[in-house]
Order: sequence, then structure tokens, then C-alpha cells
Amino acid sequence: MNPIETTMLLLGAYFLGAVPFGVLVSRAKGVDIMETGSKNPGATNVYRTLGATYGVLVFILDALKGVIPAVIGVQLSGQVWIGFLAGVFAVIGHSLSPFLKFKGGKGVATGFGALLGSVPLVAISAISVFFVIVAITRFVSLGAIIAAWSMVVFGFVFPVAQGMQIAFVLMAIFITIRHKENIKRLLNGTERKIGKEKKTSEPEEEKELTSDQKKQD
Repeated sequence: MNPIETTMLLLGAYFLGAVPFGVLVSRAKGVDIMETGSKNPGATNVYRTLGATYGVLVFILDALKGVIPAVIGVQLSGQVWIGFLAGVFAVIGHSLSPFLKFKGGKGVATGFGALLGSVPLVAISAISVFFVIVAITRFVSLGAIIAAWSMVVFGFVFPVAQGMQIAFVLMAIFITIRHKENIKRLLNGTERKIGKEKKTSEPEEEKELTSDQKKQD
């Protein structure tokens, strides 16, 4: 690939990554995800707000934003690092989307896609760590952070170029920074566990109903 083709690939990856699928899917259900829950357009907030079906859908769509440019980059250039770089640009687009005033998700699903499209062994290993940590702790954020750093470890376990190893470290740092608020909540014990959502207003409604019934009695 010549410099112009590489530039076009990276720009295309950025704008593909910037497509806010979490916002679009939620909007189709009549919900503004940017004003709901954690106000994050990622799969976890969609899961908490709309349920598992839509959360998984957004995860897959966000992952594809990383997979597609990574695969195209590898196929066109014949070099894994170009594919991964394209995937990284998709992660940047996802996290700093011009369609959301340069806000966005935390880059976990799209980062996984970038890995899957360029170094699948590292991707599968890292997401396995993610699922194990989430299954044990029920903290998605903790699973994402540990999985990101496990990617660095697997970069040494599997044969990848030294430049890729450095890129893995930078991506792990980026994902960790994007989770800074989650880290604060983990440390002070207020981070929400997956599957243990805040109760709705139903109990309050029940109380009001009981109060009204008492008045009627």
C-alpha cells in the first residue's frame, strides 16, 4: 500500500469507528442512551437499559467496526501491523466520535474487533480472560481493564512484531484511562455489578398505591 492508500484506510477506519451504533439502536427503541444510565453509548449501558438482546447486538456491531478495517488492512498490505493500526483508528473514532461531539464509548468492543481482525489468537485469549473475570467478579469494567492488560501479556506469548507489542501497551493504557471513573467506583465500592441493576420506581409506586388504598379505607 502506498501512503495515500494507507491514509484513506485509516480515515475510513476512523469514520467507521465513529458510527454510534449504541445511540442508533437505542434511539430506534425510543431511548436516548447518552442521557440514560451511565450516559455511555457502549454495549454495557445498552445492556443495562434495553436488555441483553440489544446489548449483545451493539457489542457485535461495535466489534465489527474494528474487525472490518483490520481485515481490509491486512489483506491489502499483507502486514498485520497495518491491519491492527486501522483497527486502532476505529477505536479512536468510536471513543472520540465527531457525530457525538467527540464523545463516545470506551473502546473495548471495537478494540477486541481490531485484535480479532489482525491477531485473532491474542483476541480470543484476551476475551477469554474478560469472561472469566466478569464471571467471577460480575464487574464488566474490571474484566475490560484486566483483559486489556492481558492483551499485552499475550503479545509476548504469541509471535507478534515488537512494534505490535508497544501498540498493545498503548491501547491498554488508553482503555484504562477511558475507565477512570469506573476505577474510582471500584475503589470506593460503588461500581455496579452486571446482573444486579438498580431497582426501578416500582416499589415507590407500590407505596403510593398502598397509601392511596389506606386513604380510601
